[in-house]
Amino acid sequence: MLRETDIDLRIDSLLKNVEKVIIGKPEITRLIMTALLAGGHVLIEDVPGVGKTQLAAAMAASCGGAFGRIQMTPDIMPSDITGFSLLKTGSGEMEFRKGAVFCNFLLADEINRSSPKSQSALLEAMEELSVTVDGNTYELPKPFMVLATQNPVETYGTYSLPEAQMDRFIMKLNIGYPSENDELLIIRKGREEDAKSLNSVITPEDVMELRDRVEGVTCSENAEKYILAIVTATRKNDGIKLGVSPRGSIAMIRAARAYAFISGRDYVLPDDIKFLAPYVFGHRLILSPQGKSRWGDGFKAVKAVADSVEVPI
Repeated sequence: MLRETDIDLRIDSLLKNVEKVIIGKPEITRLIMTALLAGGHVLIEDVPGVGKTQLAAAMAASCGGAFGRIQMTPDIMPSDITGFSLLKTGSGEMEFRKGAVFCNFLLADEINRSSPKSQSALLEAMEELSVTVDGNTYELPKPFMVLATQNPVETYGTYSLPEAQMDRFIMKLNIGYPSENDELLIIRKGREEDAKSLNSVITPEDVMELRDRVEGVTCSENAEKYILAIVTATRKNDGIKLGVSPRGSIAMIRAARAYAFISGRDYVLPDDIKFLAPYVFGHRLILSPQGKSRWGDGFKAVKAVADSVEVPI
């Protein structure tokens, strides 16, 4: 059982440990940890070489969890992800061989390069935390988190993720290029410090206990109504063809509680919701042609919508 002082130390140690590898991006690290404690998955959309893989591996190493990686190529099969049943010679019995999804932290690298059939193999794992093969259901290790990446620049040979799958990611993040000073530090350090060199500062069991503590964070009625006001505004805006779903509202409450917890509070502030809204809601929208010309993407659209909604006092 973690004490209150231990909780603060563990959270601080975890953030600092990951930041040894991901230099100059403390906000991204906090958001990834927020998603972890909220029990969600993250889609990272960014150009190659900014540290997407290192971020996933660093989080796994810091938590002492099993790390799995799938290179989502067009020829990858669903059985490579979930596993398959194999007939044993001699006994004639069927033996289940686990796929890459049986780990604590799964990096689905370039997820939009795999076929829709392979992409859908992750749906049950992300929502139910289990996989079903040949009529048998197998539970995944806990905690289980998918960190998927995609390249926003190259579109040739890619398959866009359907709305149903996008909705299962609690957040969509962009790491972005480092500042000049941070990149200079990265160049000097070279490969001295990478995810493989990190020691675990927390256990998977500690993560599950922290998730239980997050459930105790208060989200007042005013805060809930504020979330609903932003969600409703996305559904009534002429620049947005498809607004945020009820799953998105639930995801926001979970994320806001986790972010407040990481910030050392047992209650959610409206500022938490406003800050998280573009990350949690942005990828759940479909913009109309007017919306695309006005905002460009869902992140900026949600930011503009949240600015237009009155913040409760």
